[in-house]
Amino acid sequence: MARCSPPLSLSDTGQLFKHAQLESVKAWIGDPAHGALPLHARIQRALRQLILDGALDVGKPLPASRALARSLGVSRDTVESAYSQLHAEGFIERRVGSGSFVSERAQASSRRGTARRPGPQRESVRLSQRGAAILQGGGVRDFVAPRPFAPGVPETRSFPLRPWERLERQVLKDYGTQALRHSPPQGVEPLRRAIADYVNLERGARATPERVLVLTSSQQALALCATVLLDAGDRIFIEDPVYHGARKAFDAAGLECVPVPLDADGLRVEHLLEATQAPGEPAGAVFLTPSHQFPTGATLALDRRLAIIEWAREHQGWIIEDDYDSEFHYAGKPTACVQGLDPHERTIYIGTFTKSLFPGLRIGYMVLPPPLVAPMTVARTLLDGHSAPIPQLTLARFIEGGHFGAHVRTMRAVYAERRDVLARLVRQHLADFVEARVPAGGMQMPCVFIRDVPEPEAVESARRAGIDLLGLTGLHMSSHHKAGFLMGFAAHAPHELDVAVKKLAHVLRALCR
Repeated sequence: MARCSPPLSLSDTGQLFKHAQLESVKAWIGDPAHGALPLHARIQRALRQLILDGALDVGKPLPASRALARSLGVSRDTVESAYSQLHAEGFIERRVGSGSFVSERAQASSRRGTARRPGPQRESVRLSQRGAAILQGGGVRDFVAPRPFAPGVPETRSFPLRPWERLERQVLKDYGTQALRHSPPQGVEPLRRAIADYVNLERGARATPERVLVLTSSQQALALCATVLLDAGDRIFIEDPVYHGARKAFDAAGLECVPVPLDADGLRVEHLLEATQAPGEPAGAVFLTPSHQFPTGATLALDRRLAIIEWAREHQGWIIEDDYDSEFHYAGKPTACVQGLDPHERTIYIGTFTKSLFPGLRIGYMVLPPPLVAPMTVARTLLDGHSAPIPQLTLARFIEGGHFGAHVRTMRAVYAERRDVLARLVRQHLADFVEARVPAGGMQMPCVFIRDVPEPEAVESARRAGIDLLGLTGLHMSSHHKAGFLMGFAAHAPHELDVAVKKLAHVLRALCR
């Protein structure tokens, strides 16, 4: 250890350190927010901050470690550890026989002559047009905690955790350290094969493992479609109302979203064809949620599916099919996906396991036309590179072993019961305010106001009461719609729904007084 200067008295310490500086160090190391750090690290960072703020000038001597230790009421070894780290980082110089001094290297990073203002400083930041648009759009809000009526949140308390744990252990045993490496950008082959087999059997798709791209989420899939298939300024047809995550992905890519109205049978194709003939550049794609339209829950009729396929063929457009929760259809079997009906290879099929299994899994996928596999995979390498291999391999075995199908069948019955319970509770307790539009499938129920209730105030008041509602107005581009909200029901048992509906009734009554 380098020899320091002779011990200084407390008065000597005061000469080297202004009283305010010493008190600043004491305040920093005593702050509960820094309590997780070791004491020597707290002292080191307090001194570093004084240097960065220009409170300690270049060449300024620091107190001897013994003197500073005495002033702070700590051991000398603790101060020595702090000084050693500051020296290693280049903030101070230690001269044998002279002591420790603020290094000239710190001059460039310190704010000379600038007094610190209390509180956080917010400086204006110049963003790109795209960045500003993304910020203004607010991103996509995930309902992290399963609070009552958060849409799209599955029940996780019933997930078969033990089989999943067993399969994960098997993966680690069979693959060893290979499972710790990067996975291929397109996804591991066992999972791509399992996904292809599943969508072919259950969704009537036309998939092969070579056409499957494993992703982190369906939101990532939407972003890829927006940037790889279309240029900024290009038009894309979207449902009106539409899933907010899709709209924001398209807006962020600079696309012009052209709304197409809906009815009980889904997207009105005549309006799609009419808009196609309108002056300007033809739309390059159409976005659909055909199994359970978000947010209305409508199922796109077969004749309209075939008409949209023909539109894509004729205009060389793309169909972006978001099949986010088709597993949960309660009135017979779900209609076959559009991708399986499309002989012209113009459909991109998007699926996710976030809704069918659990949000923390973070695995979605696309089934792509062969010419798009390479472009989409390369583009994905610029985002997150690959998906974690252990969850992929575990999920592949979960599907192959029949656990996925069994879980989906169980939850389909559970969610159907909860949908019916929620519909009954809405009729009992909210009939003075809203009308429920009971869906044939999905995980949420739209409700429209039947009296003059301000939607934003209702959503905000419910939030303060611990209830998450998604307002319908923000999902529409046109002004021709009824205000209301979505009520997710999948994540809550009947007795929990009962309590939450009664609480919401109280909230709405208070707004209508």
